[in-house]
Formats: sequence, structure tokens, C-alpha cells
Amino acid sequence: MGVSKAVLGEPLIAKAMIEAGIQTIADSRIENIERMKEAGIIANFVLLRTPLSRAQAIVESADISLNTEMETLNELSTHAQKISKIHKVIIMVELGDLREGVLPCDLPQFIKKALCFSHLEIVGIGCNLACYGGIEPDNCNMRKLSELCRSAENDFQLSLNYVSGGNSANYQWYQSADDIGRINNLRLGEAILLGCETVARTPIAGLYTQAFQLVAEVVESKIKPSIPIGKRSQDAFGNMSAIQDRGYCRRAIIALGRQDVSISGLEANKRMSILGASSDHLIVESYNNLQVGDEVRFNLSYSGLLSAMTSPFIKKQFLI
Repeated sequence: MGVSKAVLGEPLIAKAMIEAGIQTIADSRIENIERMKEAGIIANFVLLRTPLSRAQAIVESADISLNTEMETLNELSTHAQKISKIHKVIIMVELGDLREGVLPCDLPQFIKKALCFSHLEIVGIGCNLACYGGIEPDNCNMRKLSELCRSAENDFQLSLNYVSGGNSANYQWYQSADDIGRINNLRLGEAILLGCETVARTPIAGLYTQAFQLVAEVVESKIKPSIPIGKRSQDAFGNMSAIQDRGYCRRAIIALGRQDVSISGLEANKRMSILGASSDHLIVESYNNLQVGDEVRFNLSYSGLLSAMTSPFIKKQFLI
């Protein structure tokens, strides 16, 4: 599954994934799926996050949704019945990362109850790792997911089409594992968009790691001292950061701030270093005499891409 949430369900990017051979697009926001469908994107759509309050929209726009709560399944089935539709679900299992998931010991009873809903079809189980808790996918937790799949199929006479092992963090495990068991699906966003796996952020051979760049304008460039002058207190965001005395240096201000992008998600080139940012200004030390009006480019990490694509203040330009 190609995951489009980091790019706000951008139809052009979804189209590029589909042209590359991906048949299923997954997103965490039903609004993004609706946007892609309205733009004419034809694919199987999977919703990664299933809010109870959006059950009707989910049934109408998503082919499959990931679920962990019986109340939500009930609502999905109710709305599916109203439009004579069978909604497909993947049940997520908790395997240690402590984001979403049914505890393994509760899974049999959960499936038993879920099978009672007349307009739902259980098509798979899955898990999420290396997201909230940073727990790496490995042979142990992936073997556990395969075992849970086999048990569910045997106990309830099911045939599960999806055994979804996780996200881009699973890439290294998948490449190195001697036996992947029943795992037959990964939900890949960062690996596709930024060309790296997400455990060690290692580039993936054959993929491009700079497909997204953020371009911003220099609005000030002056020689200034590196240490603030006067009695220091907290900055605008309540921080008291350590500042190194490097004497006088050329400091440039970029028209970019925390309201635009996650500053920690910016990767500067070797000709400058990021010193800090306020809501509207990014302060860098320049090693190549940046001048007012110059444009500077930043590569983006996942957090940088996610925030930049979401920001209404950043213009998106696609080079095809």
C-alpha cells in the first residue's frame, strides 16, 4: 500500500504511485481519500485511522479501514447496511509499540464479535511498529503476527487476504528475513516518498532521497554577534536554549518559521547551519555570503515533509 498522508492526499503523487504499479492507496484522513477520489484517482482506498464520528463517510469513500474498537465496527456496519454495501476491515493487533491495536489475548473474542456484523467483512489483521514507542519490527514480533493470523483462520474458518506487517520501518526486516511467514503487506509512505527506511533512516538503493525540497527567500543578511545581548529569559516558545559563542558571523534570516514547517525536519546544505527559529523567521549562519532576495533550498525529513505539505503558507509546485 502506498501511504499518501504525508502529502495530504495530493492527487498528483497518488497518480505517480499508481503509475509505478501500486494498486492500493492508504491514508489516515478520510478527507484526503475524498480529495483523491474527486480528482479521479482510481485505486483501492484504505483508511488508516477510523474515527467513530466519521463512520458514514468512511463507508462511502474507503474500501477498507483499520479498526480496533467494537463501537466503531458497529457504526460502520450500520451505515454500510443503509447503502447495501459490505465494508472491509483489517483488525489491528497491539505488538508492543503501544499505538493502536487489540491485545493479542483479546483478539479471538474480538474477532468472534466482529463476525456478527452483517455488513462487515474481516479481510486481514495487521500491526503498527516503530511509530509511537519506536519498537523495531523483528523476527519475534513478525512471527507473532503470523501465528495470530493462522490461529484466527483456523478458529473461525477465515481466509485473510491481508497480513499487514507495518510501515516503512519494516523494510530492513523484510529484506533480511529468511522467512517472512504470513506477512504479505506493508504500508509504505516515507520509504516511497523520501527513499529511506525508518529505523536507521538508511537510503534505499535505487530510490531518490531528495524528491521534495523546500525553497525559501532570504529577508535579511548581516554580520552580527553570535551571543544575544542583555539579560536572557525564555524565548517565544518557552525555551532557554544553549547558544555557543563563535564571535561575529554572517547571520541570514529566511522567510520561514515554525508556523510553516517543523524546523527539526529541515536539512540545510553544507554552506549554512540552522541556529533557530521563531514563528516566522528562520535564523541561519551563512558560510557563503547569502544576500537579501537569494533563495535557499532545504531537504526534508518526514516531519518536515508532513508539516510543509500541510501548511497553507507554502506553495506546492510539482515538476513532472
